[in-house]
Amino acid sequence: MRVIIIEDEKTAAAKLAQMLSSIDSSIKIEAVLEGVEETVDYLKLNVHPQLAFVDIQLADDVSFEIFKTIDVQFPVIFTTAYDNYIIKALELNSIDYLLKPIVEDRLKMALGKVKKLETHFIQHKFNTLFDQGKPSKSRFLVKKGIEYVSVSTHQIAYFFTEHKIVFLKDRNGEKYIIDKTIAELQELLDQQFFRINRKYIAHIEAIKSFKPDNGKLQLTLEPNTKEEVIVSKENAPHFRQWIEGQ
Repeated sequence: MRVIIIEDEKTAAAKLAQMLSSIDSSIKIEAVLEGVEETVDYLKLNVHPQLAFVDIQLADDVSFEIFKTIDVQFPVIFTTAYDNYIIKALELNSIDYLLKPIVEDRLKMALGKVKKLETHFIQHKFNTLFDQGKPSKSRFLVKKGIEYVSVSTHQIAYFFTEHKIVFLKDRNGEKYIIDKTIAELQELLDQQFFRINRKYIAHIEAIKSFKPDNGKLQLTLEPNTKEEVIVSKENAPHFRQWIEGQ
């Protein structure tokens, strides 16, 4: 399990890391971060962890400020010497709330909750993937000139908008008009496609390369596009996680 620790007391962070390794040798501490600003910068540029231990009172602010900037999708276990933040913590992605000093038995219970949730969501994902009642889109009806043609999903490189019209571009570079919005298409496509930004959805095979650009990502798609295709700072970690997982 990939874990980050957000804690401004070095001794407390080191003790927590040691306890986690002792309880579960498969836990990998990917980063120990001391403040809100440092954490926000890290999460913008890196693949998000599977779990975070977060102290509430950090050196530069309360850790709740992180959640105002970053779309946190991973579970969080808050750690603090105070019990007056419980309600606020539960409004976020908190699955537990550990009071300092943290004891090993209590930490084991918190990790047990994480394992149970992980099992639940893996099973849910499996059921969703194999749900025969779920709509599946293998072809799209598109328009080229005055004709309508059917394009297989496997032939699609990406969808994009131009002058408020949505187009499909296939792997041969052919461009077609499609009578659906980008948001509607997102609901119909599988995990081989990614919503790059408000204008583009691309198939993983169409992504030739990408490079960092001040926290954002600049993509090169194939076939080529007329404009730069940018993944925002907020979406960059999700993109990296998606492309590594395919």
